[in-house]
Amino acid sequence: MSLHKPALFLDRDGVINLDKGYVSRIEDFEFIEGAAETIAAFNARGWYVFVVTNQSGIARNYYSEADMHALHTWMEVRLAEAGAHIDRIYHCPYHEEGENPLYRRDSFDRKPKPGMLLRAMADFPVKRESSFLIGDKEADLEAARAAGVAGFLFTGGNLATFAEWTLAGFEDGHRG
Repeated sequence: MSLHKPALFLDRDGVINLDKGYVSRIEDFEFIEGAAETIAAFNARGWYVFVVTNQSGIARNYYSEADMHALHTWMEVRLAEAGAHIDRIYHCPYHEEGENPLYRRDSFDRKPKPGMLLRAMADFPVKRESSFLIGDKEADLEAARAAGVAGFLFTGGNLATFAEWTLAGFEDGHRG
């Protein structure tokens, strides 16, 4: 029987990397200060770390799913070099107004809906009540609430400082 453990859910653009608008190329990807340290610290605590990211740029034909996967592979290699590991990246390529007919639709995975978080909790033995999400938009927090986990709004700065402060408050009963 697998041991249930807490999960840290992270949005990608605006939390792990600077949100420069539809980031899909390595040369446009810039880590947020403290991102790798945050992931490594939660790995060391024995938490799962998941990325849950809307990627409507795929539906809008700005880049392909293959482009996104290549970027995520590169990102995971850079994180590994810093001693950090993401357990799984969940993405939603769909958007109702997308240009690409293959991806032009509503999706339960698209935040503010909770699909990606619920899938992670179905795929892994997550201790829901001890888990939380860090996002940079209200849609992220709405998805967290709908999935039954706390959500905290990151507005910039050092992610490691924010995450440690958030964890301390969370453990003291602040649930986002």
